Amino acid sequence: MENIKEKINYCLHCKVKPCSQKGCPLHNDIPEFIAALKEENYRKAYEILCNTTVLPGVCGRICPHQKQCQGACVRGIKGEPVSIGELEAYAFDKAMENNYTLKEMLKGKIKKSNKKVAIIGGGPSGLTAAAFLAKEGIQVTIYEKYNYLGGLLVHGIPEFRLNKKIVEKTVKNILDLGIEVKYNKELGKDFELKDLEGKYDAIFLSFGANCSSKMGVEGENLEGVYGGNELLEYNMHPNYEGKTVIVVGGGNVAMDCARTVKRLGAKEVKVVYRRAREQMPAEDKEVEDAINEKIEFLFQNNIVKIIGNEKVEKVELIKTKLIQKEGETRLVPVNIENSNYVIDADYVIMALGAHPENFVNKLGLNLNKWGNIEVNENYQTSRPKIYAGGDLAGVRGTVAWAAYSGREAAKKIMENI
Repeated sequence: MENIKEKINYCLHCKVKPCSQKGCPLHNDIPEFIAALKEENYRKAYEILCNTTVLPGVCGRICPHQKQCQGACVRGIKGEPVSIGELEAYAFDKAMENNYTLKEMLKGKIKKSNKKVAIIGGGPSGLTAAAFLAKEGIQVTIYEKYNYLGGLLVHGIPEFRLNKKIVEKTVKNILDLGIEVKYNKELGKDFELKDLEGKYDAIFLSFGANCSSKMGVEGENLEGVYGGNELLEYNMHPNYEGKTVIVVGGGNVAMDCARTVKRLGAKEVKVVYRRAREQMPAEDKEVEDAINEKIEFLFQNNIVKIIGNEKVEKVELIKTKLIQKEGETRLVPVNIENSNYVIDADYVIMALGAHPENFVNKLGLNLNKWGNIEVNENYQTSRPKIYAGGDLAGVRGTVAWAAYSGREAAKKIMENI
């Protein structure tokens, strides 16, 4: 399938729509928007997508499609699935090319209301919640700690994976619905929850989980050990030129870190992952791209300790085997005795997942055992007027799932205010 028309025509337009109902977290009507593309009715295709998402240009490019929509595609049973992600991105691009806007797609559908909602954090979850609330006429104000919106879409995903002009167009589209933004306003520093509670009918927390998790191994505090999330967010990279960098983890953040430091001149980049390749949470394409970029993978290896005087010099690894433990659905890695070995390293990047910043402990909200804000089925926290979504509330870590939580939280807010 060389061209886009062939990819469009490849869709069977299933009536059951497993790609939408089972695969896509947002339940986008995939067969319908592809049918509109087939007719070259780009306005209709975009309008169909806008019913369920405000991030088609983003999700079409960075979602793990093989594990979501394309993984449920009927075509994939006996061959290649429909290129759903590429077609979603194409629909957005054609909409932008024709100057179609989200506001235009919602013309005549936006309601009127005197209710007010504050959203803290302008990442995928917050932006989606803001848009779906604005559709209902709610007066929305986003409080954002940076001088830009987009969150991890801007500072957490490298340019080579997501062109920032796509994010800019997406954000502008959403803000044109009449959403107010207060930039450079950080919760816990510039204002407190109590400052907003009397001004708004509801508050939605969506400022993410940006602190990299640690392994707790010896040497983790040496100079040259970094957290993957912080490294991408603050873009404060050391000089990797000619150096050996070890990246620990198997998700997309690990792939982004590895591929970024390779581009910044690292001589060798090695990804250490304690399970096998087929168990990596990273998207297959990201792993393939990393391999093609000469990044080395040390599967079924675990870090024992990081060695150095004041800064990183070496890393001690141990090989693992995978076993099935009772009550576990996933194979569990266990260390193989006496299989330790040491490799040289100049830097170590920990990309093992993330948790919310420590100040969430001071918000007066119940947290779960992982440190995320605890919410009920309505996305309400232990204080009913305050809602939470996205990574902050422990929602599954893809942009589509974060957006889903924002959209569904917006619905619950509208029901309760």
